[in-house]
Amino acid sequence: MTRQSTESKLGTRHRQILDLAKQQGFLSTEALARHFDVTTQTIRRDINYLCDEGLLRRFHGGAGPASSVENVDYSARQILNHEAKIRIAQAVVGEIPDNASLFINIGTTTEEVAKALAGHRNLRIITNNLNVASLLCGNENFEVIVAGGVVRSDRGVIGESTIDFIRQFKVDFGIIGISGIDADGTLLDFDYREVRVAQAIIENSRQIFLVTDRTKFSITPMVKLGTLADVDVLFTDAAPPADIQAVLAETQTRLVIAKDAPRLD
Repeated sequence: MTRQSTESKLGTRHRQILDLAKQQGFLSTEALARHFDVTTQTIRRDINYLCDEGLLRRFHGGAGPASSVENVDYSARQILNHEAKIRIAQAVVGEIPDNASLFINIGTTTEEVAKALAGHRNLRIITNNLNVASLLCGNENFEVIVAGGVVRSDRGVIGESTIDFIRQFKVDFGIIGISGIDADGTLLDFDYREVRVAQAIIENSRQIFLVTDRTKFSITPMVKLGTLADVDVLFTDAAPPADIQAVLAETQTRLVIAKDAPRLD
């Protein structure tokens, strides 16, 4: 049965859940229960059915879009698990000293890191994210350098010239986001051009800080960026699944869980 024919047989609430997933990205179980005025057990059954049909993908505490080839819209990603991203950013900047050099790449969590750096002094920041550059360029304590290339609709900069530019530098910290982490520790993303820039950042940073909220532990895009072995510290807002924790131990990648991160629901 095709996806289209499966969707044609769905009930009203199932259709509405899919519409919400398209609009919002992640959907928490308890928020859906409140929205439809039903029990969480009923929503879990709905989610299980939609996931079994390949129309949604399970996440910790809820579900989201099933696509492995198309990311959630940027405006939706900005608000998805936003408070947790703020907590992650605060944990990251606590480990960035003054007088440091940084790469910051594309992503809504890395943008929160940029905001949280406001109190630092004498930073040199190289970025392929125009949102990050805009957030930081007004700070007299920072020197902000923007990579050239093709500008995407989310204001990320990608392309061969971006990669060449990144390779001119060697910095203290590379701060990167990711769209998904597979159970075996593979780092995954949606855009191979963005991935190649991130790989150049990894190659030219003394330490790599990976920033990702808990929803990324259940998303599996199709483009391989690298593995957790390429990462020095993983910053997130909740304990990863056991298989990823095992990979972290094997690769000796340090795990930092942002304290007091709010629940997704």
